[in-house]
Amino acid sequence: MNRSVLISGAGIAGPSLAYWLGRHGDRVTVVEQAPGPRASGSAVDFRGDQLALLTRMGVLEKIREAQTGMGDQVIVNAAGRRRSAYPAAVFSGEVEIDRADLARILHDHSAPHAEYVFGDRVTAMTQHADGVDVTFARGAARRYDIVVGADGLHSAVRGLTFGAGHTHYLGYHAASFEVANTFGLDHSGVIHNAPNRYVGVASARDAGRAIVSLMFATPEPAYRRDDLDGQKSLLARHFADVGWRTPELLAALRDVTELYFAPLSQVRLDRWSSGRVVLLGDAAWCAGPGGNGTGHAMLGAYTLAGELARAGHETAFARYEEVMRPPVTKSQKFAAGAGKHLAPPTEKAIRRRDRTFRVLSSRPMTGLLTWLSTRTADTGELTDYPLPAVTG
Repeated sequence: MNRSVLISGAGIAGPSLAYWLGRHGDRVTVVEQAPGPRASGSAVDFRGDQLALLTRMGVLEKIREAQTGMGDQVIVNAAGRRRSAYPAAVFSGEVEIDRADLARILHDHSAPHAEYVFGDRVTAMTQHADGVDVTFARGAARRYDIVVGADGLHSAVRGLTFGAGHTHYLGYHAASFEVANTFGLDHSGVIHNAPNRYVGVASARDAGRAIVSLMFATPEPAYRRDDLDGQKSLLARHFADVGWRTPELLAALRDVTELYFAPLSQVRLDRWSSGRVVLLGDAAWCAGPGGNGTGHAMLGAYTLAGELARAGHETAFARYEEVMRPPVTKSQKFAAGAGKHLAPPTEKAIRRRDRTFRVLSSRPMTGLLTWLSTRTADTGELTDYPLPAVTG
């Protein structure tokens, strides 16, 4: 179609869309407020039908080369004794990769097909019948045929297009940070729970480092997204009485300079597009943990680009939403209960969950567990969107 397309966001959805749009012949610009591709983040996984999409995109082997190889994650009591375990199929799918490695692979794969502008962001947009005028924080204003918001839960494009008030807090906050691997972990993890709280430590490809994951139930707290010390204080307060090696982790937290800290929230919109602006990935439908966010973002990118290659933007946006609404709705429903599952509210609920996984992780139940862990990821056979031949 040879449209000019601006994509806001260079996480997972943005580079995926940039690749497919570029392959279809569009002129693509990706703007990202960070100074470069994502350099941190926890692991993400793929399972079921999602592997076919990675194969079609030509990145499956690169992802396999960088996969974590993560094994089971053992659930322990306050004394460190095993209570149960999450088999690898639950947390790690068929292929798991650190988010930073995936972002790098997708950036490199899409870079020949798009212009990347780092260190800038969209600040204003004005729609016209024949395009969208976009103002940036640093760069010169430009007009595009289409603007795509792939800028995550706190999407600026969504706010400019639909206004505020479309995020729904699920009652939990999550955090993650790196520490030295003093736990003897080798492609494995350990999990400890206290009521309404979750503590996880895992180490995969880098044996010297471990990723700490924390989750806690709370009425939505007031804090600034740029206040690192305030976020650390919140975590210290909520986990002060948790046993196992939590005090050691809180001591390490005081010295970290990079902390992921965010609410578990979903984005719920009646429509994902308005005029020439469309949303993709977490900006459109953030589901939360276990909601196939990465897989659906990449499937949405494939679908949106393919439909735009077939028709004008109004028809393409409608068809994209028709295809993506059913799997997204199913994933949002599933993910809405993830916080309560990972951080059960009482000791009785913790014991009940652990008993369930002792049964599900037994050898006779392996097939059922695999099916349960992939059913929200399976979306059926991919639509065939023919691509022009690669030249040069």
